[in-house]
Amino acid sequence: MLSVLLGGVLWLGVLTPQARAIASPANVGLVSEVQVQLGDASEALKFVPDHLEFTAGRKYKLVLDNPSSQKHYFTAKDFADSVWTQKVEAGNVEIKGAIHELELKPGAVAEWVFVPQRPGTYDLRCVIAGHAEAGMVGEIVITP
Repeated sequence: MLSVLLGGVLWLGVLTPQARAIASPANVGLVSEVQVQLGDASEALKFVPDHLEFTAGRKYKLVLDNPSSQKHYFTAKDFADSVWTQKVEAGNVEIKGAIHELELKPGAVAEWVFVPQRPGTYDLRCVIAGHAEAGMVGEIVITP
């Protein structure tokens, strides 16, 4: 069973101008999909890829997959604070609101649909003891 660790407050229907533009009827269905593996089948402690780049104002679906036999976290709080989250889907559950980190159990898949808002460079890491130190870190860049 997929477990998703969430934090933050519920989205109250307030959109930034960029998110409103993405959500307009003319842009419905325009989503760029990005796939990221948390670990791998050989138990390597890494994100694949470990460098992600997004453009502010575009809509993305981040597909997170954990093919390893241990749980991993996708933690990038400052990045999460710089995006408007439409939803996270995991199993038969759709979650709305602010997302700060996702925990993926072995074999789990989660989809995070969002619109980047604030350009910058953000740290990504797995917060399980020893994982970041072993190399399970990355970088997320939002360009204007």
